[in-house]
Amino acid sequence: MAENDQKTIELNELELLYDRLFPICRSITGPGLRETLAILSDYLPLESFSVKTGTKVLNWQVPQEWRINQAWLIGPDGSKIVDFKWNNLHILNYSQPVDRVLDLEELKKHLYTVPVQPEAVPYVTSYYQPRWGFCLAHHSFESLPHGEYHAYIDSQLIDGELNYAHAILPGESKQEILISTYVDHPSMANNELSGPITAAFLYQRLLGWPKRRFTYRFVFVPETIGTIAYLAHFGPELKEKIYSGLVLTCIGGKADLTYKLSRREDTPLDRIIRHLFSTEAISGRIRPFTPTHGSDERHYCSPGFNLPVGQLARLWGYPEYHTSLDNKELITIESLQQSVDEIEKILRLFETDGYYLNKYPYGEIKLDQYNLYPDLNSRDMSDAFINKAVKDRNQLNQLLVVLNYADGENSLLDMAEKYNYKIAELKYIVEILQEQKLLTGPFLKGEKTI
Repeated sequence: MAENDQKTIELNELELLYDRLFPICRSITGPGLRETLAILSDYLPLESFSVKTGTKVLNWQVPQEWRINQAWLIGPDGSKIVDFKWNNLHILNYSQPVDRVLDLEELKKHLYTVPVQPEAVPYVTSYYQPRWGFCLAHHSFESLPHGEYHAYIDSQLIDGELNYAHAILPGESKQEILISTYVDHPSMANNELSGPITAAFLYQRLLGWPKRRFTYRFVFVPETIGTIAYLAHFGPELKEKIYSGLVLTCIGGKADLTYKLSRREDTPLDRIIRHLFSTEAISGRIRPFTPTHGSDERHYCSPGFNLPVGQLARLWGYPEYHTSLDNKELITIESLQQSVDEIEKILRLFETDGYYLNKYPYGEIKLDQYNLYPDLNSRDMSDAFINKAVKDRNQLNQLLVVLNYADGENSLLDMAEKYNYKIAELKYIVEILQEQKLLTGPFLKGEKTI
């Protein structure tokens, strides 16, 4: 099948998954979370886990499970002001049940808007403090007449469970790359669905690779409490196995990628993404690590774990954040596919990086016998590379650099940075040398030296 045809099919499948997931009312617990994980299981083999209400997870405790059936607010004239069926953002997420008649002044204590965005319905939560309430557009709020209102929310808070899931994609090494994303936000596009949809299709891309150097761990959790619960269970295993990792969040917007460094700021993935952005192999910018805001990288990078995990986003710090304006038009399905493309490119080059060994390290190799060196030496070298695997003097220089530094002490990225090469260029050189059986690797640091 032609590549363009495959891309079109994938684009349609991305949109199908988006349309299945968008209407679901998700939260950090409950049926919407389980339904979302079940749908994602159609795209990758998720193993699901549950943690009972009241369970202590690190410094936290799993809250009661929230279930919502229906909710509405009726005005003095008998007309509906908001209805859960219209938009699940209309309900304060984790709202307690209510069935009350009250006047406007009392009602206002339970209404949430965004005055600077009068058309937007805000996303508001109260997971750990009992509240009830409705969210609505500010222009609707301002037009509410005085009188009596009927507030009705049919919800439950029960002793249930918190759910999360992961899928492990094996590679040649037991060292793992973590891909983590969250699945607890209701109907928003960039700040919810972009992460899990990108992760699901990235899994399918990696599954199609002929071989994988690393093992890949795809994690789907409710943000914060789900990650805390996951670390309570798998933390020691992650400390042993995770080589590098990414938290995917807000990765569907019409903008360049941004990468928030890990707490260490010099992990292998920190370095490779810095390099790719600086050489313009991928358009993007670097953000420093900070514990003051972000997503689940804050928990992976907490001092007790200090895992080598950064955060990858596309549209970050945008005005539609946590509102009903965060929709399909804001992100586009094409931008989701672009994220899959660019993350796959990062990981392909990441798999190439590492430490190599020159199989003939004593003296320079006689390269012409491998068709890797010109057999004509003259001032004008334009014809000297005809029918050679290396096409010009620059590629020959790159080849000589790789062979000289392939001593188990210098990574491919070290070579690229030292000589201002692009790692994608050196990837081609490595492939040539390995085809001629002149180079072995890649290895992790310290695995093999001359």
